[in-house]
Amino acid sequence: MKLFGSSGARGVVGDGLTPEFVLRIAKAAGTVWETDRAVVARDTRTTGEMLTNAATSGLESVGTDVDRLGPTPTPSAVRYAGENERPAIVITASHNPPEYNGVKLVGADGIELSVADLEVIESHVLDERFGTAAWDEVGESRRVDAANREYVSDLLAAVDREAIDAADLTVALDPGHGAGTLTSPEFFRRLGCDVVTVNANADGHFPGRDSEPVEENLRDLTSLVRAADADVGIAHDGDADRAVFVDERGEFVAGEASLAALAAAALEPGDTTVAAVNVSQRLVDVCEDVGADLELTPIGATNLITRIRELTADGERVPIAGEGNGGIFFPEYRLVRDGAYVGAKFLELVAERPVSELIEPYTDYENVRVNLSYDEERELDAMLDAAAGFAESADAELNTIDGYRLDYGDAWVLVRPSGTEPKVRVYAEARDEDRAAELAERAASALRNALADLD
Repeated sequence: MKLFGSSGARGVVGDGLTPEFVLRIAKAAGTVWETDRAVVARDTRTTGEMLTNAATSGLESVGTDVDRLGPTPTPSAVRYAGENERPAIVITASHNPPEYNGVKLVGADGIELSVADLEVIESHVLDERFGTAAWDEVGESRRVDAANREYVSDLLAAVDREAIDAADLTVALDPGHGAGTLTSPEFFRRLGCDVVTVNANADGHFPGRDSEPVEENLRDLTSLVRAADADVGIAHDGDADRAVFVDERGEFVAGEASLAALAAAALEPGDTTVAAVNVSQRLVDVCEDVGADLELTPIGATNLITRIRELTADGERVPIAGEGNGGIFFPEYRLVRDGAYVGAKFLELVAERPVSELIEPYTDYENVRVNLSYDEERELDAMLDAAAGFAESADAELNTIDGYRLDYGDAWVLVRPSGTEPKVRVYAEARDEDRAAELAERAASALRNALADLD
């Protein structure tokens, strides 16, 4: 797809992502959907209101009425869409920096659109095939204020509230100034937790930390866990569809380890789970121990959702799926990445034993990630050519489902272009950090050399 990447369409606002572009997507979506009413929501980014205005105008222009939810976590917007059987446009760039924004499309069933459905809408955008309503048939918009309140109530009914309440947990929470500030503090308090917060005011500039909840961005949270003697730290990204954790000692928990712990609790023999091609050996080990099958897809929520739907339609049970970045699905609850729900499912486990003990079986692997930025398509092409050459010459098993994954037996490395930013990412995992760093650097050096040869 040209317009929609692994998690919707994203870009720097004013440079690739403009109100005109969002308007065209909305007109195309409204034309394809042929619905009387749709939903528009956004995260807390400073450009969100401008772009939701464009999306609303596009839908109204093809005769669609609009429910405007305002700042809303993506899982809250998705819940509202599904409960009311209305498709949705969510304006969000998730974990990207504040200058970014994006467009995510959700069906009337409350599930992000499949690759096939996105391709249909994309063709309408590219060909400018839009419906046009007469002057007296254009849509109207209305403000809806209940979505976040209903979302929190829905969450409370879906988790083991009594077990969490009885554990008397202290939770340190870092919503990263994103949409989770509007729902997660209340949710965890209503679960019976003592909640202390940092970066918990909605601010699209993300002044306290970058939106992506990776270890280097969570120093305030690790300090807060220690200062408050908290049982766990929980962090979200900009639209609160991800959750990552800090243990009771104030140490960052790798997302691959928390996914493995949650999967070990959710999977049963004969089940299937779905993960992206950068899957950690931790999850592979869990599946082997439990007797569950593991399906791999290209990276990105859209690809996972598409495969989960296919497996479910074939009668497979998929109780959990996700990636090691904190984006986890519990499809039997709702087929959406939901940071608050994932946080609560983790608290159900923490109610029984400390975080450090919970993840201890999954700490034998080390992960390294290197990001290489580019400005021009020729730079991207050069790096991908170098990646192909590096992969072909390596003494390892090659998987090309998404980029180039090399399995060495004791470790693996993956090189692939980002679906959301102008970067090529290099991932590596091994039981020894030096081994992982060596593999990542070897691959990254090949790409850097290719860039240098362009000069």
